[in-house]
Amino acid sequence: MSRHAAIVMGCSAGGLTALQRVLPGLDARLPVPVVICCHTGSPNVSLLVELLAHASSLPVVEAQERSMAAPGVVHVAPTGYHLLVEADLHFSLSVDPKVTYARPSIDVLFEAAADAWRETLIAVLMTGANSDGANGLLAVRRAGGYAIVQDPDEAESDVMPRAGLAAAGADACLPLDDIATRLNALCLP
Repeated sequence: MSRHAAIVMGCSAGGLTALQRVLPGLDARLPVPVVICCHTGSPNVSLLVELLAHASSLPVVEAQERSMAAPGVVHVAPTGYHLLVEADLHFSLSVDPKVTYARPSIDVLFEAAADAWRETLIAVLMTGANSDGANGLLAVRRAGGYAIVQDPDEAESDVMPRAGLAAAGADACLPLDDIATRLNALCLP
């Protein structure tokens, strides 16, 4: 049995392309929830969910207030709300002020997920044009979780992965095409 219970992913500029490269590589038997915060700038997350569903080996849904973080499902943070994970592993939504110019904020998701899953959490920080996610990655590592950062040299926008590495370091700094393989190895029995 894997010691990992959940995966959170954060990305921004270039994130759709990055997710469309990572999600197909995830094993369809993945026994953990995957929770994604991607700054799209779009007023509606349903298009992102639809595009990711076409690429993903797992079902993709928009995270809903009080819904459970279900194993084997990709949950996407809705537009205009911070997505949090409660201690009972249900989602909650917040309209608190933007963090690092973003709502949903990767920092908010990663910090809440670190509180909920502690050392069983895996956080993945990928391409993006601001530092959102760096403090959240640090929270994950302080809770004993596992941190993966996309290799900044191949990121469409290297600001986010470089900020994450500077703030928190990483257990693994990988090219996009190796991230799913590592996640499968960490999560499958």
